[in-house]
Amino acid sequence: MTARGHLHGQAKKNVCHSRSEEIIKEARLEDVIYTEEDYYALPEERRAELIEGVFYDMAVPSEAHQRILMDLATDINNYIRGKKGDCRIYPAPFAVRLFKDDKTIVEPDISVICDKDKITEKGCNGAPDWVIEILSPSNQWHDTSKKLRLYMTARVREYWIVDPEEETVTVYSLADNDYRVSIHTFEDSIRAGIYEDLTIKIK
Repeated sequence: MTARGHLHGQAKKNVCHSRSEEIIKEARLEDVIYTEEDYYALPEERRAELIEGVFYDMAVPSEAHQRILMDLATDINNYIRGKKGDCRIYPAPFAVRLFKDDKTIVEPDISVICDKDKITEKGCNGAPDWVIEILSPSNQWHDTSKKLRLYMTARVREYWIVDPEEETVTVYSLADNDYRVSIHTFEDSIRAGIYEDLTIKIK
């Protein structure tokens, strides 16, 4: 073997060894279980959700995402104020601790909470009555699978998934201890299940 060949072989070994150390380090990081204390210790510029002890960074919202969020929040807030209702609406960022344990804190795009005892200075302790999530291309699986399961387990009364690209709204409504699913388009007037006379059309 030439000196050049020996150095090349050693370099390959070093690269492999370095990569092995990285893999081990990543595995160790994944084994760490984070808690509410870690969530509130995050730097202000980092937006992440804590789900079952694991941090998930949140996507930067698009213009369509923010426009729909503002329109929905305005419509719902105007309805509640007009009816002098007891429920309160909180757009993101707003921390929701779904369960009694301290390993899951999410930030729904919109949370409607009717039990004032759940509201604290930090956010919400327990399940909101109505949650709305607006999909971004990079977080679709997160909202349609992982968080769907969480919201169902927490018994959120109503969960809307708004898809700006497909222009659809998937509604999960809790009734008779089970969830009913309906799919609507942006052309439809969608009735909010937690209210008898509120219908919303995505603009």
